[in-house]
Amino acid sequence: MPNFWSTVSFRIALVYGALVVTSLTLLSGVFYYGTVVVEARSIDSRLEASATSLSAHYMDHGAAAVRKEIEQLLDDGLNQDTEVYLLLDAKGQRLAGNLTSWPAEHGGFDVLVTQDVGRYGRPSLSRLLWRRLPDGSMLAVGRDMRDKERIRELVWRSLLVGAGVSLLLAFAGALLFRRQISTSIAAIRHTALEIQAGNLSRRIPVAFTDDEFMRLSRDINHMLDRIEQLMDGVRHVSNTIAHNLRTPLGRIRAQLDEALRHQREHTPVAEAAAAAIQEIDALILVFERLLQIAEAESGTRRQPFEQVHLDALITDVVDLYDAMAETRGMTLSGEASGKAVVQGDRHLLSAAVANLVENAIKYAEGSPTVQVAVHERPGSVAIVVEDRGPGVPAAELDKITDRFYRLESQVPGSGLGLSIVTAIAYLHQGRLQLEDAQPGLRACIILPRAA
Repeated sequence: MPNFWSTVSFRIALVYGALVVTSLTLLSGVFYYGTVVVEARSIDSRLEASATSLSAHYMDHGAAAVRKEIEQLLDDGLNQDTEVYLLLDAKGQRLAGNLTSWPAEHGGFDVLVTQDVGRYGRPSLSRLLWRRLPDGSMLAVGRDMRDKERIRELVWRSLLVGAGVSLLLAFAGALLFRRQISTSIAAIRHTALEIQAGNLSRRIPVAFTDDEFMRLSRDINHMLDRIEQLMDGVRHVSNTIAHNLRTPLGRIRAQLDEALRHQREHTPVAEAAAAAIQEIDALILVFERLLQIAEAESGTRRQPFEQVHLDALITDVVDLYDAMAETRGMTLSGEASGKAVVQGDRHLLSAAVANLVENAIKYAEGSPTVQVAVHERPGSVAIVVEDRGPGVPAAELDKITDRFYRLESQVPGSGLGLSIVTAIAYLHQGRLQLEDAQPGLRACIILPRAA
């Protein structure tokens, strides 16, 4: 499962969604407060004012006047569907009002309570304010709340439905936002991976919009144009140097070889000429390997990548170096599990494996065997060359892949073999991994598995 939290686009989309939900929650709270809470407080204020007015009227004019006032309020045609009045004498007998039943416990005086009562003989959920009068009588002023409850339920349902729709829209918007960002970033990453694999002519697609991603894409494309020009210049200089140096060296070698053919005696001059030929051959080999490294690191391919079956590849390399291993008293064996296939250049991969095998045969003194194997891993394939020689000190493992770096050894070499392997592995989007085999050295070329 992809780790969405590790992507910037997902975190931005999540923050965007959280802001939308928070804004909608605040708006819903304001709406609910303005439609339900404020109206409820207004009703409570009117009930308190009405109870205070009737109580004062009772004290000034007596119970009969209040009874008449209540009857007038109930018959005036105003709020007939909602108003509630009740006047009880000191013994609890109803004197006036439209309540036909009420709870025995009213919840206290001068306290607004919501109770189930009988109004005109029908059930009613009413908001009531009970007040005790000086002579022991009780006055109840209230309002039927059934319509307000329906409004409150309607508001709640509307808010819940609106919240659900808003959450869905926020989620869809966040996904769309993330997708747009991910698409723009994916185009840049895909181009970068192709360039890393060696396709220096690849460019980021640029649309006609003028947003930040398009400006960034244009800037990167301009940078890539400049890098490609510089790489072409470097390759041209390298090829010119190699050609201009290898050609004179080849001529010198040919002249020395021709001179030695006519020299029948082992004179100091002949020995010096033979030594010079060996040094020239070594120098030409260094040039060849440097050009090979430059070719791999620059991403220049001699031919398009194709599917390479590694079992056949290591079989060919083992057959090629079997005689060399036998002359040194070693056994060279190859093993491939399954049918591992990678996408690459067969000649370059063969050269990389051959370098590792040749190094193992040359430097693994005392090793009875050199093993070449292919191990399949989830999503990748490892070509492993392992010996049982003296190995490489742990402190030197990270250094021996540097160009011209060599350990103390009597075996001649240029110090470029592992550099070539590293460059070829990098060209194939892989890596070279060196490990202590205890004893010996284990060299692994790890490559992505072919689709």
